[in-house]
Amino acid sequence: MTETPRRRIDIVLAPDFVDGLGSLSLDELRDRRELVDGVETELSFYRRLLHGRMDLLDFERRRRSGEETRTLIEALPEILTGGDHTGGGMGRQIRGGFAPDLEFGPGKRKIDQVLEDGFLANLPSIGDEELGAIRDTLVEAEREISERRRGVHGVHDRLQGEITGRYTDVPS
Repeated sequence: MTETPRRRIDIVLAPDFVDGLGSLSLDELRDRRELVDGVETELSFYRRLLHGRMDLLDFERRRRSGEETRTLIEALPEILTGGDHTGGGMGRQIRGGFAPDLEFGPGKRKIDQVLEDGFLANLPSIGDEELGAIRDTLVEAEREISERRRGVHGVHDRLQGEITGRYTDVPS
């Protein structure tokens, strides 16, 4: 029986990923930290995409209620650059290859389902109730990603602490 390969997010968040850090070589610690950095970057990227979608929906809701008089196209540059929803983050540079293993359900990753629904193209024909339901789905996906991202930050902190400790414990 062959073992099913685990997703990177599952590997990083598994309790045994940080067990026995003291017995690992510095190179092994750095390799694990690099894996964690990649997963965190991917989670941050998707989180920013979700926040962008939520900002677009919020604008449309304000436009429909009369609080906003501009069209979506007129406001788009401001929407896409306005507001800081990215949080503190870990200060990492974004790299290519964004395909996180964030599978939430059968067949398709939930994040893909949420981001591929094409609601922007159909925005004018979507009713207010459905608009709210779409936003709720985005909020829930963002909540799940943020929760996983916090876990990844904890793993990063443990690895970084071990690496830093190795440098500070070196006898002079």
